[in-house]
Amino acid sequence: MVLLETWKLRNSTIVTEFVLSGLSSDPNLQLPLFLLCLSVYLLTIFGNFMIIVLIKMTPALKTPMYFFLMNLSFVDIFYSSTITPNFMANIISVNKTISISGCATQMFFFIDLASSEAMLLAVMAYDRYVAICKPLYYTTFINQSACFQLIFSVYTAGFLNSLTHTYCAFILPFCHSNVINHFFCDVNPILKLSCRDTFINELLLFIIAGSIEVGSFLCIIISYSYILGAVCRTGSSKNWIKSLSTCASHFSCVALFYCPVFYMYLRPTSAYSVNEDWVVSVFYTVIVPLLNPIIYSMRNQDVKEALKKKIINSVLMYMD
Repeated sequence: MVLLETWKLRNSTIVTEFVLSGLSSDPNLQLPLFLLCLSVYLLTIFGNFMIIVLIKMTPALKTPMYFFLMNLSFVDIFYSSTITPNFMANIISVNKTISISGCATQMFFFIDLASSEAMLLAVMAYDRYVAICKPLYYTTFINQSACFQLIFSVYTAGFLNSLTHTYCAFILPFCHSNVINHFFCDVNPILKLSCRDTFINELLLFIIAGSIEVGSFLCIIISYSYILGAVCRTGSSKNWIKSLSTCASHFSCVALFYCPVFYMYLRPTSAYSVNEDWVVSVFYTVIVPLLNPIIYSMRNQDVKEALKKKIINSVLMYMD
């Protein structure tokens, strides 16, 4: 009841739901867009689930690097599931409303999982740095206890970051409109609906979320700088190839994730443009979780070998 009171408008009415504008109101595009999103979503779930099962069932992949990769796939499954099913329902639905509690829940899990993914990518870069630059200390720095502590820290920081932004956004009064010019409950479109100054929210977003995103990105850049320096000092082309093949998949995922995230969130709300940002939003919420398992499957030699063996074993079992 206390929260509902904060959502009273100036004319004493209460906002009980929002309307998501979606991507397109053209009825001719609804079915093709729905089928496309459904295909991408199913492939995303299948690809990431395959990575998890492959790592769990393959003894050769039971290393810290693949433990972190398994967690990345776990995050991507729920990250995609937070946005895409509701997005698909709104595409074919006449009623595109979402309750305030539903909107807050979607925003919370979206920020939580996006933050966790950013930090997981940094942890994976640190793992590669220790493995390549400090191989003698690898089992000391990246042991089982350290892995669980790192994962716990990632999920805890993501939870606290998400809780802060979601709470601060939904204690604001909304009186401009209840129409969210977006296809999901993101921070910037929600803040634009408030009739109160959102400077504090923007400042928190810039400081806390910015610290997580920029801090994680700097950790990745520093880790890869040391890796590059270590490889250059060896002067061995074989080490070059091995190190690059190990890190190329991870760095590709980093680029795909961070470029749109920096573009979307490290700028003031006043610079937010619906038409320009929808494409970017679809890319990092719908497409990136699909690309991660594809990149790791196609570029990582260990994953390819494990997948090949599982396919061959499955075929032989079926033939028997």
